[in-house]
Amino acid sequence: MSRAFVAFGSNLEAPEAQVKAAISTLAELPGLALVKASSLYRTAPVGYLDQPDFINAVAEFDSALSADELLDTLHATEEKFGRVRTFRNAPRVLDLDLLWFEGVTQDSERLTLPHPRMHERAFVMVPLAQIAPELAIGAHGDAATLAASLAGQGIEKLG
Repeated sequence: MSRAFVAFGSNLEAPEAQVKAAISTLAELPGLALVKASSLYRTAPVGYLDQPDFINAVAEFDSALSADELLDTLHATEEKFGRVRTFRNAPRVLDLDLLWFEGVTQDSERLTLPHPRMHERAFVMVPLAQIAPELAIGAHGDAATLAASLAGQGIEKLG
C-alpha cells in the first residue's frame, strides 16, 4: 500500500454533497482505503471568475493501485459524477486531482507528481495541512508552512 492524497472540488449541483459523495465513492473502491478527509472549505474560483464559489477538500488514502491506475480511477469517478470538460477552469460538478503519491516523482504529459501547482493554492494546501501538516511538498516546504503563507487567498472552513 502507498499513501496518496487527492484533492476534491465542485461548484455545481449541490457541491457540498458532490464532494462528500465523491470521498465516499473512492473509499468504497477496491484497492483504496480512506485514511482521513479534511473539512470542507469554500473558495473563490481561480482563472475563470464568472462562476460560483467552489467547495474543496483533501483526503488521504492507502492505495494498492499505482499512481497511473489511481489517476484513471479519479477520471472515471469524475465521469460517473457527470463531469464535462468544456474549457480550462470551467465550472464543474466534480474535479479530482492526484496531489501526491508516496515514492513517486513523475513529470509526464499525463501526470506530474507532486502536483505542480499545489503549493500555490490555498484551496489545496489548507485542507491538506489540516490532515497532514508535516507532509513535505518537494523543495517547497511542509504543508502547514505553505498553508500559512497562502492565508490571504480567501478560504473559509465550513461548519
